[in-house]
Amino acid sequence: MAVAPLSQQEIEDRLTELPGWSLDGDRLARAYRLDSHFAATALVVHIARIQDELDHHSDLTLGYHTVTLTVNTHSVGGAVTTLDFGLARRVEDIAPGHGAH
Repeated sequence: MAVAPLSQQEIEDRLTELPGWSLDGDRLARAYRLDSHFAATALVVHIARIQDELDHHSDLTLGYHTVTLTVNTHSVGGAVTTLDFGLARRVEDIAPGHGAH
């Protein structure tokens, strides 16, 4: 099934269902602040497993107590699609409920 870029309105509507996520240029973005560097590292491993399951990968940055993700769909020219929101939802389901600001 082909995936198509979402309109600006569709992106804004879907973002209301994912608190902490935002549009950063042409990518969905989210940062998580965790209690320790080890917890942040473990989150990266869990996110990597989800990405492999979905065959859809974000850019992940591991910092000191933080994990940052940015994602878009390269196969449609780097636009935001339903694939990106699917990944964001799966990550949100396993991640701590508080984000870094």
